Amino acid sequence: MAEQQPQPDSRLPQKSLPQPMIPTPPSLDASSWILLDANSGEVLVEHNADERLPPASLTKMMTAYIVEKEIDDGNISDDDMVTISEHAWRTGGSRMFVREGTRVKVDDLLHGVVIQSGNDASVALAEYVAGSESSFADLMNQQAQRMGLENTHFANATGLPHEDHYSSARDLATIARHIIRDYPDHYQIYSKKYFTYNDIRQPNRNRLLWRDPAVDGLKTGHTEEAGYCLVSSAKQDDMRLISVVMGTQSDEARAQESQKLLSYGFRFFDTFKLYQRGAVLNQPRIWGGARDNLKLGVTQDIYLTVPQGRRDEMTAKLNIPETIKAPVQAGQQLGSLQVKLGDKVIREQPLVALQSVEQGGFFKRIWDSIVLFVTGLF
Repeated sequence: MAEQQPQPDSRLPQKSLPQPMIPTPPSLDASSWILLDANSGEVLVEHNADERLPPASLTKMMTAYIVEKEIDDGNISDDDMVTISEHAWRTGGSRMFVREGTRVKVDDLLHGVVIQSGNDASVALAEYVAGSESSFADLMNQQAQRMGLENTHFANATGLPHEDHYSSARDLATIARHIIRDYPDHYQIYSKKYFTYNDIRQPNRNRLLWRDPAVDGLKTGHTEEAGYCLVSSAKQDDMRLISVVMGTQSDEARAQESQKLLSYGFRFFDTFKLYQRGAVLNQPRIWGGARDNLKLGVTQDIYLTVPQGRRDEMTAKLNIPETIKAPVQAGQQLGSLQVKLGDKVIREQPLVALQSVEQGGFFKRIWDSIVLFVTGLF
């Protein structure tokens, strides 16, 4: 492999920042917690993040995600009318107050799930999408597998207590990240402070929406078994953080502990885009092809999160095969991008062909073979 130094994104500020002192992360009065960057996926703080715990109404993030996916896939519409069953109407706990036998828009029910944490709305949507709540829970578990959630299993669409219903702080942060990234048009629902249905106006239980203008989601949860839980997200400039706090003692405590994590992340870390999806990072020689050079790059935006003041310590290296021969297909991996912070590797990303290159004509292949042979002699 040949090592080469790619040029950073020209839009990145190159000015060095003074290096601050970074304190140890805050310790919270909670069972488990995690703080990560939504763009880079970098975990900044964690404690018992993989412990399986009852998620209470944080479950409804996956319920909403499945509905958003069904809408995006064209299987249902925001304007579809859902008939409320007796089972949905009788579901206890927090409610949207839909009435049995009435017909309610999917969009209204989705608002009821996210803002009012309505168990009745959750069951109504589950029955509409999958026929029954148990079948919908199966969809939830299939989606959990696709997301790579290793410590999550759903038994219902609401988060009401069940011995086989659990999740972890890390898995819930992953669900939140998918909600933000996969369906941004629906994400704005999570920032709404109130929703009125059936002449009943209910507030969003996420206190941080009133206290911190940077916070725009996501979901609260509470049962006696789970304690008070909160998944929150906040955006400052180009940096978005996701925090998950589980098992606090009160509504106020979950807000305060979440604020500690978010404040710590924004104060002591920076996130920036190192390379853009599709950017050409190198154009090595390709032998025996219809063209002489091959464009190499990455298939997704590369974001990095580093402690403030340490950006200048980063180095990037391309590992490219010494010899590349045609044919090559677009998307084919040909080496890797490696990024270090000091002596530590903080990201490795496949380097792929950004274009297909077919074999050249007979005489082109013969000539390239001769040149490659002679070059190898020296």
